[in-house]
Amino acid sequence: MAATLPVPAPRAPSDGRRAPGSPVARWYEDELGWATADGPPVCLPTGLRFDVLDLPAAAGLAVLRRVRGDWPVAVAGRRMSVLVAAGSAEELPGLLDWLEWGGVGLDLAARGAGDRMAAPTPPGWDASGTPGAAVWLRPPEPGCEVEATLAGFPGVAGGAGSPGRSGLVRLVAVAATECHRVRLLAAAAGGRARSRGAALR
Repeated sequence: MAATLPVPAPRAPSDGRRAPGSPVARWYEDELGWATADGPPVCLPTGLRFDVLDLPAAAGLAVLRRVRGDWPVAVAGRRMSVLVAAGSAEELPGLLDWLEWGGVGLDLAARGAGDRMAAPTPPGWDASGTPGAAVWLRPPEPGCEVEATLAGFPGVAGGAGSPGRSGLVRLVAVAATECHRVRLLAAAAGGRARSRGAALR
């Protein structure tokens, strides 16, 4: 009996065209020029064109009310992702120390090189069939240079800013304050609930 030979994996077309993939991935690649990573869900690698500040949605909404900016913002469940200039994730720990938030248990993190975020449903697409899926609250605009809108240090790509645009320091300072406020409110609500439970026993 003849031995069966393994079938080689399909190769990319030699003329430079990519094989058809997810419509969501194609939208990000074609409309914004962003790299994607296969899912499900389709993901956007961070650290290439942008980094992400990740914080509770309740804190994030307060940040958007207090800080002016054009940066894209996505929401997934109770979490918010704020796009910032690539390289900003490396600056976050030192920046929090400088702002005297170091060592405080803030629910604030950053994703940079080597990380990824779930790709939000492109603006105008129906996301009703995926409860809790990431959606754009403030979408990036195809056909414009998104990186120019991202908050960052002057030395960070996209962070030089323009008159009226808030930088990374202001954004992180307000985000840290609002994350701390959300944590204190949650702790106070938990304390009241425990007190009521004890009173009913």
